[in-house]
Amino acid sequence: MPDIDFPTSAGTSPGYLATPAGGQGPATIVMQEWWGLDGHIRSICDRLAADGFFALAPDLYRGETTAQPSEAEQKMMALSMDQAEKDMCGAAEYLRSQPGVRGTGVGSLGFCLGGGLSIWAAASCPQIRATVSYYYVMPHGKPDFTNIKGPVLGHFGTEDEFVPVEDAKKLEAELTDAGADVTFHFYEGGGHAFFNDTNRLGTYDEALAEESWGRTVSFLRSALSS
Repeated sequence: MPDIDFPTSAGTSPGYLATPAGGQGPATIVMQEWWGLDGHIRSICDRLAADGFFALAPDLYRGETTAQPSEAEQKMMALSMDQAEKDMCGAAEYLRSQPGVRGTGVGSLGFCLGGGLSIWAAASCPQIRATVSYYYVMPHGKPDFTNIKGPVLGHFGTEDEFVPVEDAKKLEAELTDAGADVTFHFYEGGGHAFFNDTNRLGTYDEALAEESWGRTVSFLRSALSS
């Protein structure tokens, strides 16, 4: 599917949309890593579509991507959360408006920076009713977790140099204390970005990626159909 422009409360935003072959199914937004809306994130949207989902990844960097960690960090730190929130909520609203979308709301799925944004979207966008976060990173503060509607699924590696298990468990406790229905999985030996098959950090783990993906798809399908 092509790149698209979708409406937001601030005008329009760009993104990448993948749709299921049958033309009907649940829907989820997909939030980018700090590299930007690159081929890996697009491939995740395509994979979701193959599993029967509508998937829309908003392009938070407006067409820019990078493969350099230093530049990625700069882009992440320069990200406007006001703009990102409008992009995420607009993407969820756009998906919900599509005639083939089924279910009780829209999901949110993200990785690294996107893992943090996914939970931010859950706390900020009324349409988000199921949330998946891979190795949550969020340098821009936290939203009000009490506003989260629907369950939250988290995936974390025990050998993540960026997100220690202790930090992940603190996040789990914060979400639980805020009243969220939370399930976090910890993958033994998994490093940061263990799901990213471009293996840019040398941490890709096919077995852990497949295990977590099965859980993710089952979770989103179940949560969005109830």
